[in-house]
Amino acid sequence: MTSERTIIDEPGRGRVEVWPIATDENTLWMLLQDIFQGYWQHIRFGTMVPGAVWEIRAPNAPTRVSLLDGYVTVDFGAWHFHICIGAFSGTTPELAAERRTARAEFYRLLNPEDCPRSWGLRLYTHAGDQQLTVFLPNPFLSDEDKRVPRPDWSKLSAWDVLRRDFLGIPADPVDRSGGQGGVCGD
Repeated sequence: MTSERTIIDEPGRGRVEVWPIATDENTLWMLLQDIFQGYWQHIRFGTMVPGAVWEIRAPNAPTRVSLLDGYVTVDFGAWHFHICIGAFSGTTPELAAERRTARAEFYRLLNPEDCPRSWGLRLYTHAGDQQLTVFLPNPFLSDEDKRVPRPDWSKLSAWDVLRRDFLGIPADPVDRSGGQGGVCGD
């Protein structure tokens, strides 16, 4: 586990703080199980690439979260998705390696005052393509994604638990420091 963070400037997104996560199959399998079995009703997920953001809300608890031949499957009954996180035998070794998760990170987007305003997880392939973004519960938004007049800091519990469990990092007071014009520390 590591707690080292990096702050990067991403075109179109601004400043983003990231914490790398190990990309071995077991770590990613445990992480995706935790997220999709434990937090499915509170998250949005999809991809966030220049020109498109998919924020999908699960219609129900997954009927199955499984791992087969390097691919995680999250099945909601009427539809499902797959993400390659491990060794896949269905193609050449070169293509299999290119499809696999090579970069995984917890992130928080920062506002112009460097206060956190959005929290999540991102996975990328060896080819640099985004596989998945998980938008964790946001204290500045209602469950219907409407702005709330006062932050609900309890919505950061998923962020706190996941970072503690997968990075060994305790809750960070900066997460609860403002975000909507408040003053942030570092």
